[in-house]
Amino acid sequence: MIEMTLAEVADVVGGVAHGDATVTGGAFLDTRTPEAGGLFVAIAGERVDGHDFVAAAGQAGAVAVLGSRPTELPTVVVDDVTAALGRLARHVVDRLPDVTVLAMTGSQGKTGTKDYLAHVLSEAGPTVATRGNFNNELGVPLTVLRATPETRYLVVEMGARGVGHIAELCAIAPPHVAAVLNVGTAHIGEFGSREAIALAKGEIVEALPADGTAVLNADDDLVAAMAPRTRAAVSTFGSARPAGAADVSVSEITTDEIGRQSFEMSHRGSGATVHLAQIGAFQWRNAAAAAAMALAAGLDLDAVADALGDVTPASRWRMEVTERPDGVVVINDAYNANPESMRAALETLGGIGARSGRRTIAVLGEMRELGDGSAEAHHGVGAYAARVGVDVLVSVAAGGIADGFASVEGTSGSGGVTIPTAGRAEAVDWLRQNVSAADVVLVKASRGAALELIADDLLTGAGTEGSTAR
Repeated sequence: MIEMTLAEVADVVGGVAHGDATVTGGAFLDTRTPEAGGLFVAIAGERVDGHDFVAAAGQAGAVAVLGSRPTELPTVVVDDVTAALGRLARHVVDRLPDVTVLAMTGSQGKTGTKDYLAHVLSEAGPTVATRGNFNNELGVPLTVLRATPETRYLVVEMGARGVGHIAELCAIAPPHVAAVLNVGTAHIGEFGSREAIALAKGEIVEALPADGTAVLNADDDLVAAMAPRTRAAVSTFGSARPAGAADVSVSEITTDEIGRQSFEMSHRGSGATVHLAQIGAFQWRNAAAAAAMALAAGLDLDAVADALGDVTPASRWRMEVTERPDGVVVINDAYNANPESMRAALETLGGIGARSGRRTIAVLGEMRELGDGSAEAHHGVGAYAARVGVDVLVSVAAGGIADGFASVEGTSGSGGVTIPTAGRAEAVDWLRQNVSAADVVLVKASRGAALELIADDLLTGAGTEGSTAR
């Protein structure tokens, strides 16, 4: 963060300063992830009041507080802490002397694309990027406030729960390059339709200045149709078919035994070969989106291609691949799930099985926020798992997925085994007794299902006494 006195912070946010301090670090909400010399943001929620943690924040390094009442530390008091945090972030980004703000949104792939882009840009200059999925009205300003006068690139992931949300985030961190990755069915229960999701996602390109660049997915009709919604230049990314359909196009995709992709990437008549280190059937698209954004920011194609090959997972529980000492491979993709990301992960798992000859086990839990289409979506994911050749499906309190898998058995599907379980503990018991050294196990569900605990047990507690699923 740029250095500011408490009086300056109060003036920017329209608050009242109680005490005196100079803030030199970023802002933070959680005392477990402090910022030295930083500003603790105390929000009084329905169940937790951040003001109760001010003393701990001070011990962790905070020098001041942004809150709704005075505290034992120097405090700027405001009526609306969230709104004040956004105003402070906008003030800071406007004062950064040489920063390019790059923002992205999409139904899936935001975090993976963000991680690719942040790594590529860091090769060209000091870069600050969203941590985890801090992509809302609190996470976006917290990301901005980690920037310093030396920051050259600011990479911001933006999510939405409704129409107007992304426009508000763009008012906090106005982008110069903005990408819409896709329009899927994540959160369709809140929006009601893919068209409503597209309306909300497209706000990010409407916020661009005339000299900015909108990066759009040429393979997604609802995204490609956003081009008229921006006054900025438009750059597209996608597959190379039909020829010339995308400005940054990918062709000749090959996949090695464990799911790492290589491909040819073309841009404005030039080409480069990319070898990715991360696994996943969707990785080429995330990498292409990141490349298109980096190229729009002025980087060279060869440098982008080389940097993409160095990227390793920066965010937890997203296609994390770990091999146990006995040879079992665990793919922890338990951070979140929707029908599109489920199919991509299952395609990866099926491909690994086909190429390696290993037995494949998919441990799948509930997908949330799908609205009226939830039952159909869960059944469809189960059927897809069978069609891509998954050998064993362990459903965790997700009977619709198990039913879908079983519906394909013995016909065009894998003829695999269905293991329906009532919860994590039952699933862990089955896995401990049945997983063997030649297996590859995928673990995936929506965040609320907490299936990372199953992955943790597979890696640290398998076959040991006293290890329990929670």
